Amino acid sequence: MDTHILDGKKVAELVRAEWKVRADKLVQLGVKPGLAVIIVGNNAASAIYVRNKIKACGDIGIYSEVHSFPENAAQDEVLACIQSLNENPHIHGILVQLPLPAHFENNRVITSIATEKDVDGFHLYNVGALVTGNTAFSPCTPYGVMVMLEKNHIPIEGQHAVVVGRSNIVGKPMALMLLEQGATVTICTSKTRDLSQFTKNADILVVATGKPRMITAKMVKPGAVVVDVGINRLPDGKLCGDVDFESVKEIVSYITPVPGGVGPMTITMLLCNTILAAERAQASIK
Repeated sequence: MDTHILDGKKVAELVRAEWKVRADKLVQLGVKPGLAVIIVGNNAASAIYVRNKIKACGDIGIYSEVHSFPENAAQDEVLACIQSLNENPHIHGILVQLPLPAHFENNRVITSIATEKDVDGFHLYNVGALVTGNTAFSPCTPYGVMVMLEKNHIPIEGQHAVVVGRSNIVGKPMALMLLEQGATVTICTSKTRDLSQFTKNADILVVATGKPRMITAKMVKPGAVVVDVGINRLPDGKLCGDVDFESVKEIVSYITPVPGGVGPMTITMLLCNTILAAERAQASIK
């Protein structure tokens, strides 16, 4: 079977080029899209993610700023910073880099972001509005998956989509977005008995579990579309996904690699959401 690799880098470049035109148009109107990133603590992985996001902003023409706090920062100090950014007309998107230190209340921090600036799509309003298909901003990772499927002309309506993983960041919103596009959706969790009976029936299989190579070829339907959201570092330092790429790629029609699949799309959709927020802000003052 001919397998097509879903190249996230290639799709991300295409999408960024489309949205850069929109960002440039805003600049011509005197509005430069602005993103503020808040990071608390010294998590090495978080620091890398933030640097990548800031670089991506510069590449597409988005103004960005980083607000760093020490590990022992008071929650109220961070909330005050968010409130200031909520009121700043030059900042259109606010992102709090997760995870936060243990003494923080994640929901309280995330919900303090103005919904019109919640470009990560994590505010309870935006997550809840996925149920009706009226969210202001879709969470970036599942949004990126949907755009990747669209750009590769992969049909969703009428397909059986199986999502393995029920996180609030990926699994649950992914299922709702696929459902909104007309798929029949099954969600599998760590409590699912005989996981393979569900995965083998998936036309579209999305895996987000954080367990290296847990999905093997015998668990996948021939000709399926497989989207691997996981990224895991092995003892030898190499990266791999939640899907055993080498074996599964031999039997499916489409599959995402790790790295280079969903990852580039996540940051891209953050940029798109920030530009969209700036467009809405510009429209509201006309």
